[in-house]
Amino acid sequence: MGFSFEKLTVWQDAIELTGSVHQLTLSFPKEELYVLTSQIKRASDSIALNIAEGSTGQSDKEFNRFLGIALRSGIEVVSCLYIAKRRDIINEKTFLEYYQTIEKLIIKIQALRKTLRG
Repeated sequence: MGFSFEKLTVWQDAIELTGSVHQLTLSFPKEELYVLTSQIKRASDSIALNIAEGSTGQSDKEFNRFLGIALRSGIEVVSCLYIAKRRDIINEKTFLEYYQTIEKLIIKIQALRKTLRG
C-alpha cells in the first residue's frame, strides 16, 4: 500500500461499507434504481472518497474539512436506511445491522477529527 490513506482503519472500514451497501442494494426494487439505490451508494462511496482525498497532501485543517464531509455522508447513509425501512425495502434486523456499522464508522471519523484539532 503506497498511499497514506490506505493505512487508515477508518478508510478501510469505509471501503468495506461501500461493498456491503452495494450488496444490500442488489435486493432493492428496480423502481428505486435511480432514486434510493443511487443515493445510498453515492453517499457510502463518498465517505471513503473524502477520507482518501483529504488525507493526501493536505493540512490537518483541510483533512478535517474532508472528514466533516465524510461524516455528513455517513449521516446521509443512515437517513437512506430509514427511508428503505419506511418503504419496506429492508427489515428491522437489516436496518439495525447497517445502522450499527455506520454508527461505529462515524465514531471513528469523529475520533480522527479530534486528533487533528489537538
